Amino acid sequence: MNRLSAVVILAGMIIGGARGAEAAERDITGAVVKIYVVSAERDYWTPWRREAPSAVYGSGCVIGGRRILTSAHVVADARFLIVKRAGTAEKYAARVRFVAHECDLAILDVEDDNFFSGAEPLVPGDLVSPCDAVTVYGFPEGGEELSVTAGIVSRVEQNVYAHSRAQLLCAQIDAAINAGSSGGPVIRGQSLVGIAFQARKGENISYMVPAPVIRRFLRDLSDGRYDGIPSLEIKTQPLENPDLRLKLGLVSEDLQFRGVAVSRIPHGSPAEGLLLPGDVLLAVDGRAVAYDGTVEFRPGERTDFNFLVQEKDLGDAVELEIHRQGGRRKVRVKLSAPLNSTRLVPYLQYDQDPTFFIVGGFVFTPLTYNHLAQWQMDNMPPLRFIYYSELAVRKAERLQVVILVQVLADEVNVGYHFLEDEVIVEANGVRLKDFADLVRAVESNQGPYHEFVTETGFSVILSREKAEARREAILKNYAIVIDRSDDLRKRN
Repeated sequence: MNRLSAVVILAGMIIGGARGAEAAERDITGAVVKIYVVSAERDYWTPWRREAPSAVYGSGCVIGGRRILTSAHVVADARFLIVKRAGTAEKYAARVRFVAHECDLAILDVEDDNFFSGAEPLVPGDLVSPCDAVTVYGFPEGGEELSVTAGIVSRVEQNVYAHSRAQLLCAQIDAAINAGSSGGPVIRGQSLVGIAFQARKGENISYMVPAPVIRRFLRDLSDGRYDGIPSLEIKTQPLENPDLRLKLGLVSEDLQFRGVAVSRIPHGSPAEGLLLPGDVLLAVDGRAVAYDGTVEFRPGERTDFNFLVQEKDLGDAVELEIHRQGGRRKVRVKLSAPLNSTRLVPYLQYDQDPTFFIVGGFVFTPLTYNHLAQWQMDNMPPLRFIYYSELAVRKAERLQVVILVQVLADEVNVGYHFLEDEVIVEANGVRLKDFADLVRAVESNQGPYHEFVTETGFSVILSREKAEARREAILKNYAIVIDRSDDLRKRN
């Protein structure tokens, strides 16, 4: 072979390789989707109406089954959706098929098969490792064309998902993720290893939902419904302090660096009645729990022990090894509760209308984190709301916090117009366990008065006959269709 032939062959190999790489890139970019959303959030101060619609943009990718995978926060409270693929101009109507707000993932459907023509679905790969090079594809705001950014995986650990405040497995990367990029695929080689979903403002730190969380989400959907991520729903305390460990009887050498103390077991936890405050959790499914609450999930890498539970499906069982009163025992717990389901005050709710009930112009609703979020846009939430949302524990006798949001001023409620954001603990002599108790106490009342008592002891007295007589006038005056939310009407 002469030198010229060798050069020609080498050039051909380089050009051919480049064309192959371009083809591979085209396969990926052809599966990247821009999502146009019109959303309308609920107003929790006037829970019978929505906020004004607003435009939101995000990204997604085509996966198997003619589906689009994206971030839940991109399509939360969506009223209208259209999508287009990278490198194309035509837009198609879409709809949300499944959504998992806790892990910030959603599946969209497009009925028109033309949308998927030529798109090579992306396939979830393996969990990334620190120092892995990845590429993020998406449509950040400010342009219609696809943006591609490269980055390195910094670490993999349990972290808080901003959309839901759930703590789940997460991968940190240094590739830029800006508004509009959320929901876009993160690629290593030819595999989908993550979905871009949040970033720290002012810092070159971004995060992606890693492949194991994506695969678990898709596995959950295999029966045509989404059940949720299981949880033990317990609170634990690290045991690094040596005196605390001695007090709990952790004196043997093999327990020197092991175990976390169970501190709280809210009502509704699947471990209720099986674990006790003061128990020390030593292992989950045979995996040792260190005194900082971590387990080794890969050689040389550790994360929170709840990772082992969150990999399972609802209805599965988990075996816990515990230390109690100087002895060890094993406890089998059926995972019947979804993540964060035992909170007294639920975290932010999406895609559902607030529950409300109006009596004599008094607007009642259960306290949710959405109330705190609306306060934080203008001012500090009431301290009592912060206490209930962050510190109070759900118990059998207190499943929800009932609040009086506001009073719609009318002649029937003169003298009470100043009341707002009050916690109601009693209605017509009934100590309120949940919101249903309030509704029943009002509708079953045959006495001359309705009486509502706040947690500070302030008593509200309303004539039952006058309140019923003024119902329609109050609703008409404030442009309200009906005195209760749809979910309460469906129960009747």
